[in-house]
Parts: sequence; structure tokens; C-alpha cells
Amino acid sequence: MKKARLPDGSHVAGRQNLRLLVQLRWIAVLGQVLAIAVAMAGFSLALPLFDMALVVVLLVVYNCFSQWRLKWHLPVSQIELFLALLVDVMALTAQLYLSGGATNPFIFLYLLQVALAAVLLRRRTTWMMAGATSAAFAGLVLTRHHGYTLPLDLGGGLDSPFVLGMLVCFTLNAALLAAFITRITHNVRTRDARLAALRQRASEEEHIVHMGLLASGAAHELGTPLATLDVILGDWAHAPAVAADPELGQDVRDMQAQVQRCKTILSGILMSAGEVRGEALTRTTVTAFLDGLVAQWRQAHPSARLKYSRRIDSDTVVIADQGLRQMVFNVLNNALEASPTLQQLTAVLDSGRLTLEVRDQGPGFVQDVLRSLGKPYRSTKGQPGRGLGLFLSHQVARSLSGTLSASNLPEGGACVTIRFPLSALTPEDADEPVE
Repeated sequence: MKKARLPDGSHVAGRQNLRLLVQLRWIAVLGQVLAIAVAMAGFSLALPLFDMALVVVLLVVYNCFSQWRLKWHLPVSQIELFLALLVDVMALTAQLYLSGGATNPFIFLYLLQVALAAVLLRRRTTWMMAGATSAAFAGLVLTRHHGYTLPLDLGGGLDSPFVLGMLVCFTLNAALLAAFITRITHNVRTRDARLAALRQRASEEEHIVHMGLLASGAAHELGTPLATLDVILGDWAHAPAVAADPELGQDVRDMQAQVQRCKTILSGILMSAGEVRGEALTRTTVTAFLDGLVAQWRQAHPSARLKYSRRIDSDTVVIADQGLRQMVFNVLNNALEASPTLQQLTAVLDSGRLTLEVRDQGPGFVQDVLRSLGKPYRSTKGQPGRGLGLFLSHQVARSLSGTLSASNLPEGGACVTIRFPLSALTPEDADEPVE
């Protein structure tokens, strides 16, 4: 059987965050090209075009490498994200040095790098990024910069290159922070949700292991007294007093049948726990498996009124899975308890997916059970330790790469639906005929 696996949450979030930095860097490249063109064509500023173009080309080369790196299915570390942001800071510092230094209004783009670091990185590396941008700012102030010095004309309105640059820088900071930090936050929340799902699954699987050990131990312990009862009943069956009393003889035979049934149930528990060695998996067909399952359940519950229908056009060779059998039994048992007068099982095979639907005419599920479907000990019977039937059924459905859902019917009653791909029960040699 194939088990679904969740990808690691931090791995996915790290790759998504690096992809966002790549996208942001393409925007930065486009913005630098436009800013250089507007400064030279619109304001006739004598900028060192060759040097600034070289910085843009190097940034493009690094971004192409980063985009190629994303094709490697490797985790993205905090150091890698820090180095990516540091490259952006170095490129921004070089462009500022070539176009006015600290007098360039785009110097406030350093704040964007610090804000991204605060979201993406841990505390230590965030402070390292804050120190790097502060050092770059101080270096631009203290170092004799290359090229044109922008006039600090604050009263010229939008005709002033400095005022216009500040407006564009503020707009860029606001827009990029709103867009990218929102997406980064979504990535972080998705990662946390995945990690929470993994922790929940690990807890549930540990719970199942404990129950499996308990069931296996109980099966071993009950084997001895059942064998003793079987021997004693066999002796009684041949006793003269029992042979002379037909009614008493029938009672003994009924007790023998029930003991054999108990031994069969215990054997099934041990088989499900993997403790029965040397027995080959039973090959059958999907229709024979379902028909036999229903016949076995009806035999165990002679008073039940189960309506059974299946719509399966083409029969398929499958493995008689004990977990699936027990899952359907659990759901049918719940339907019988809720609605002793009528139960309904419908099996449909469509596009390689098998759907089993169990309906009853009982009072239906309470909303708390529907909201916590798949959690252990969620029962409306008011008895300690109950509420494991649907939980175990949910785990079996998930182990088959399927789902188990429950709902209340508009006309009254409840419906439990089990869906899974039939390939989860299909053996590798499915083309061979069933003996």
C-alpha cells in the first residue's frame, strides 16, 4: 500500500522565499535600468553609464544563477538567503556610489533589505543585515563618491530630481513591502501548517502503534483461555449426558462456534499486526472481496437489515486487505448502532477510484464529531475509551492514499464516504488470473 507523505515545510518555504527574492531582483534590475534612463534623458545627469551598466549585468548574471539553483531540489538555508540579500545590498551600494552617494534619494531602499531580512532570517542574521546596511550607508557618507552629486533642492517640487527620487523611492518601498512581505508571510504560515500537520500525524501514528501493541498483546493472552475452552467444549460434546440431551448438545455446538469465531478474530488481529508469518497474501477480485465482506458482516449480525448495491463494470484483481475489511466493518457497526432498522452500503468504481458509501437512518452526527473527524476518542456514546472506530478507519483510509468523510443527510441520518485509488490494493502481478 502506498502512504501519502507531506513534503518538509521548511524546505518548501525556503525555496519559495528564494524564488521571491529572485523575482524581486528582476524588479530591481528593471528599476535600475529605468532610473538610469530617466536620470540621463530626463534630467541630463552626467552618470557613469558604463560602470552602472556593469553592475546591472553582474546582478543579472547572479540572478540567472539563482534561478538555475532553484532547479536543484535541495533545501535553502538561512545562510543562503542572507548571502542573497547581501548581494542585493552590495549592488545597491555600488549603484549609489556611482550616482551621488548619500545624496541619492534611493538610499532609503536599504530599509527594504532590512525589512526582508527581518521576515526571512533569524534574529542574529537579521541584525547582521542591519549592520551591513548601516555600514554601507556610513561608507557612502564618509567615502568620496564617484560621479554626480545630486542637489538637495527640496523646494522645487517634482521638478527637483531629489524630491522626485524620494517620491519614487517611497512608492517602491511601500509597494514592494506590501506585495512581497505578504507573500513571504504566507509562505511562513504554510510552512508552520505543514509542520503542525507532520507533528499531528506523528502523534497519531504513535497512538496507533501503542494500540497495535496492546491489541497484539491481548490477542496472545486470550489465545490460551480460548484454546482451553475449545478443548473443554470438545470433551463436553462427547459426554454421554450431552449426547442424550439434544438441546444441551445444540448449546455446546453454538458455544464451540462462538469460540472458533473468537479465535478467527484474534488471528485477524495478529495478521493485521504482522505477526502471522508464512501466509501468502490472498488474491481475489474487487467484487468477490466486497461480496465476501458483506456476507461475513451479515453472518456476524443476523438481525441487521443491510441493503447492499455495487456498480462496478469491470472486475479487477486486488489483495484482500484486512485493514480495509476492518475499516468497513467499523463503519457498518456504527451505522447498525445508530440505525438498527436499516443500513445501506453502496460501492462504485469510477476512473480507477473505489467509493464506498455507508448510510443510515439514525440521528446523525453532532457537529463536534464532524469538526473533529479523524481524531481519537470523539464519541457521542458517553463512555470512556470509546470513539476509536472512525479514528482507526480514517487512518486506514489515509494509508490507502484515500479519504474518509462524514456528513448528515438532509432527509435525516448520516453518511460516511470512503474513497481511495484501487491501485492501492492492486498487486504487481494483477494480470495473472485468480486461482
